[in-house]
Amino acid sequence: MRAAVMRESKIVVDDISTPTPGPGEVLVKTLACGICGSDLHTLIHGQKMVQMSRESDGLFDMDLSRDVVMGHEFCGEILDYGPDTTGKLAVGSRVCAMPVLMRGNKMATVGYSNDVPGGFGEQMVLLESMILPVTNGVPTELAALTEPMSVGYHTVEMARLQKDEVPLVIGCGPVGLAVITALKLKGVGPIIAADFSPARRKLAEQVGADVVVDPGANSPYETWTDLARIDNVDASSNPFDSGPKTRQGVYFECVGVPGVIEQMIIGAPRGGRIVVVGLCMEQDQFMPYRAITKEINIQFVLAYTGEEFASTLHNISEGLVNVEPMITGKVGLDGVADAFNDLSDPEKHAKILVEPWR
Repeated sequence: MRAAVMRESKIVVDDISTPTPGPGEVLVKTLACGICGSDLHTLIHGQKMVQMSRESDGLFDMDLSRDVVMGHEFCGEILDYGPDTTGKLAVGSRVCAMPVLMRGNKMATVGYSNDVPGGFGEQMVLLESMILPVTNGVPTELAALTEPMSVGYHTVEMARLQKDEVPLVIGCGPVGLAVITALKLKGVGPIIAADFSPARRKLAEQVGADVVVDPGANSPYETWTDLARIDNVDASSNPFDSGPKTRQGVYFECVGVPGVIEQMIIGAPRGGRIVVVGLCMEQDQFMPYRAITKEINIQFVLAYTGEEFASTLHNISEGLVNVEPMITGKVGLDGVADAFNDLSDPEKHAKILVEPWR
């Protein structure tokens, strides 16, 4: 089969062996697969990511001297079943799945493995126990957003938001947009979102942000304070709390650039929470004293649970979230390398889908 292969830190299109489904596995035709920011990071920082994953017992384990077919945000069509499967869904059914497989006693990540090709190839294998049917006639391109939208859903779940809390999203790339849609689903607000890119600010409004801020013109933290301020309240009984009285703040770091966490600590209200989902691949630092004096809580998050993945597909299928604006381009396999480059410009794209048979 044809695939866009990561080889020697480049994306090349080549013919590779078609995968064979093992016990409990399903062979699927890749219909659409999104390019994730993690894929862009892998092309540049692959060795560092593998090293850190091994140090933390993570699933990001590859030999980068060998080929890797990335792609973990997908919708596919069932072609065949391997041994020891139930065949619960008919051949030809469209499905999504969490991108993980069990090979022996070891778990492998679809798209980040030498032996388990991802969605930048014409076919892939998935665990039958993980597949979920795409229902309600949902377009394939929207179903393919289930995985990245699950990240935003999980991020908001981990924030444990209360109805009277005011969220601030820093960064409106695909992760920030996914967080905004999940916040909208929660019914909290006003949802404040900040990004230097006009195109991304527009997308943030389309998917549910109530207020968007250009950090180059206005401080998102001052905007948050103005909107979250509580007037005519008694002074706090805490002698260390001398700032303006506001509703509780939950800030979402969706950038992954050194220095942003420090900025958020400085801007956050006393007792605020910072949820970090932006993938920073460089050393970062902040002054603990600032966080201590404000009693700031910092939460780091990753991925999602099976229940959250299923809930996200349901939300897309029922039209409960507006995700269509996020799709800004589609390419075939021959366009993957250029798409990786194009995604570096926030004014051009948010999410590009790969359609291997295009």
